[in-house]
Amino acid sequence: MAIPITVRGAELLKAELKRLKSVERPAVVQAIKEAREKGDLSENAEYDAAKELQGHIEGRIAELEGKLASLQIIDPKELDAGGRIVFGATVELENQDTGEVVTYQIVGDDEGDIKRNLVSISSPIARALIGKFEGDEAIVHAPGGDRAYDILTVQYI
Repeated sequence: MAIPITVRGAELLKAELKRLKSVERPAVVQAIKEAREKGDLSENAEYDAAKELQGHIEGRIAELEGKLASLQIIDPKELDAGGRIVFGATVELENQDTGEVVTYQIVGDDEGDIKRNLVSISSPIARALIGKFEGDEAIVHAPGGDRAYDILTVQYI
């Protein structure tokens, strides 16, 4: 199954994988070597901690390699969705109750970061927006209750 991700998100995953392989993996191997040199491994907390960290690093490397092989990289600038909200679109919304205006970009699950106004494709707000157009209303079914938004603009930037 293809995993949708923006160009920026794919670059971040690739950079993380490179860092894990070229910096963190060698560092933990060195830490294990140094801990081994201290003798008895049965009571060596440094060795145990380094081995545990190595397991986490190797697990994350495997996870990233699997994801990178399945990515469908989408460049929002190249989209021609006719004004429809799709993956990668940047959407300006107005909360009908408060008048607050917010801007979100719909991104992949690995990229979602609400503090940076990046909403995951599987989030309630993205699910409410996908397929809608500028001028439409979107009802977001959130854990705190339903919220209604007017869609002010749809951009592919």
